Amino acid sequence: MMTRTRTEFSVVTKTYKVTIVRDGSMCFIPVTFDPKAVFGKVRAPVKVTLNGYTYRSTIASMGGPPCIPLRRSNREAAGLEGRETLEVRLDLDTDVREVKPPADLERALKATSPAWRKWRELSYSHQREYTEAVEAAKKSETRARRIAAAVRTISARPDRQRPPSGRRG
Repeated sequence: MMTRTRTEFSVVTKTYKVTIVRDGSMCFIPVTFDPKAVFGKVRAPVKVTLNGYTYRSTIASMGGPPCIPLRRSNREAAGLEGRETLEVRLDLDTDVREVKPPADLERALKATSPAWRKWRELSYSHQREYTEAVEAAKKSETRARRIAAAVRTISARPDRQRPPSGRRG
């Protein structure tokens, strides 16, 4: 197994060879090294490059060995089926992670009192999922229904618990 780690200009890169795990429709990329030693934390935001295709993700650690989710859209864009053995390149993702919601979703969120504030508290991944669901709608009725559902769901989220002033949690 070939591994390389490179640090220059604050860019941290790790390239390694691994077999993609596929179980039914679920796919993930095993992380076969200690991400904390390479990226400074286990759940590091990374840019993943497979077969020349790059996407943004976060290393997951849910009780087992660390891995990177491989969504169907990313797998297909990289021309993969799952179960392939290939070289994976991970770059620490230091870019700002923000999602610009479609204008109609943004208007609907701002029109409902807590929704816009709670939208801004959502993780990058959750914002991206809502945005992609709205943008993937083929019919205007479906888009409107998805926007209404998103606003309803986001508005119903409990308020984030914030640490007392001057303390970080």
